[in-house]
Amino acid sequence: MLLLHVLGQPTHARAWLLAHDTAPLPAAAATRLQALVTRRLAGEPLAYLTGEKAFHGLTLRVDARVLDPRDDTETLVDWALALLPADAPCRVLDLGTGSGAIALAVARQRPLARVMAVDASEDALTVAMDNARRLGLHADFRLGDWFAPVAGERFDLIVSNPPYIADTDPHLPALAHEPHQALVSGADGLDDIRRIVAQAPAHLAPGGWLLLEHGWDQADAVRGLLGATGFAQVQSRRDLAGIERCSGAMTK
Repeated sequence: MLLLHVLGQPTHARAWLLAHDTAPLPAAAATRLQALVTRRLAGEPLAYLTGEKAFHGLTLRVDARVLDPRDDTETLVDWALALLPADAPCRVLDLGTGSGAIALAVARQRPLARVMAVDASEDALTVAMDNARRLGLHADFRLGDWFAPVAGERFDLIVSNPPYIADTDPHLPALAHEPHQALVSGADGLDDIRRIVAQAPAHLAPGGWLLLEHGWDQADAVRGLLGATGFAQVQSRRDLAGIERCSGAMTK
């Protein structure tokens, strides 16, 4: 993929490499390739090296200011789309939007929806707004901590891929190139999810849904938080690997 990138080809065009396997590698491309390989061996995500990531049919621009969007998060988008009407207006809030991946995927598939996207990082919002402009999609981007920028407003759906890694998780060093504040959330990784669950009812319309991505072993705990807060129809969704990756519920 890096070789294709330095040669100006799409990173999925492996057949192109087979068809040109005897072509000499230009010196400038070889130098650039070596530099990118060195960065990749140091653990830097491929998306940061190429500057883009495919997500739910979109090509997003990404860099170290935002998380590298994961394929698993498409499970969250698919669930959101299943709940949203295709032919009627609705209000959707994406908390911790990062690159804008979730908000823009929803905006693309539900053009009648009013999508609002919040992030506490001004740098992240810059990336997200650039993606929206480049893709020709609209969302209302707001800077602030979780629900603070939407005080007094209610939504039909709130969706979030918040930080959910414990601050002592042994895998954190492998994620050193990604923004720490978008990954880590307290001793058990659930501090931000607790805040979102507690505050969400005040921002949901009757019958509205809250959908959350979480860690591979956190589904039981998140369902417990939703149930204890008074949500109904508490449930989880599995990703392509069969892991309970998202949990959500409806306001009564």
